[in-house]
Amino acid sequence: MARFTDIIGQEQIKEHLQNALSSKKISHAYIINGEKSSGKEYIARVFAMALQCEKGGVEPCQECHACKQALSDNQPDIIFVGHEKPNTISVDDIRLQVNNDVAIKPYSSPYKIYIVNEAEKMTQQAQNAILKTLEEPPEYAVILLLTTNVNALLPTILSRCVVLNMKPVADERVRKYLMEELQTPDYKADVCVAFARGNVGKAKALASSEDFEHVKNEALSLLKFIRDMELYEVVTAVKKIGDYKLEINDYFDIMAIWYRDVLMFKATKDANNLVFREELGALRKCAQHSSYEGIETVIKALDTAKRRLDANVNFDLVMELLFLTIQENAC
Repeated sequence: MARFTDIIGQEQIKEHLQNALSSKKISHAYIINGEKSSGKEYIARVFAMALQCEKGGVEPCQECHACKQALSDNQPDIIFVGHEKPNTISVDDIRLQVNNDVAIKPYSSPYKIYIVNEAEKMTQQAQNAILKTLEEPPEYAVILLLTTNVNALLPTILSRCVVLNMKPVADERVRKYLMEELQTPDYKADVCVAFARGNVGKAKALASSEDFEHVKNEALSLLKFIRDMELYEVVTAVKKIGDYKLEINDYFDIMAIWYRDVLMFKATKDANNLVFREELGALRKCAQHSSYEGIETVIKALDTAKRRLDANVNFDLVMELLFLTIQENAC
């Protein structure tokens, strides 16, 4: 099933697209902008299905031939633009799959829809190529550009598209979804919600990820015992995260949530709002041994470590500096 009613949050985007469907005032180009895993492609699929649906309503009916084709990824007039190079959408990708194809009328539907995922990866030449289609699109063409960074697109592209920005979904709605739809236990849902920061797709992926559970347990084990560890033991422990698929930033985020919990408990002595409340004993101990300034220093050090790794500073050096800071200031 693929329906607007299944989209969690994003009320403004749903309303805009459904109003366009009901009034039959469809733009030739839309940009859906939001962070990775936030549901951009799902929204694009639902909208594309609704545009091609033979019943012509504001929800795809799921039952007509066009809807069934779309659900099985066999709708000939919904085209997903691919790219061979992982980090680049080239001018040839756009010319072959969009520009050279758009002049051919739809095979069986009212529209010919092009969905370009990771549109921020288009080279400048590729963006200029798609601009030619955006400037003079055939009546039946609809282009959906999905991006994690709208600022990577040329101003001339932005000016010809309807820009729809994804918004973070309220934590309580994400938590409810995880617990009711995925049967995630409440303590695990709390961690996923805190970690995902309003990104439903990320929360869903974390809730079902064994890697996430392993990395979380590794990170918490390290933080609970870091006071008594030698530096070489710390570095060895951190290198183990290479065994998992989660990015190092996710590891840092787990640590940041831990220290926010320490700060919260130190200030309030209230366990109810803690994310890692099942670790209350260790959090209480850490709060007793750490000053407010020390915890703030560690949280800042985590942000600094992220920035340094983004700037390609040596991994081992960054981690050693980070954990020395933690040992000196917290727990």
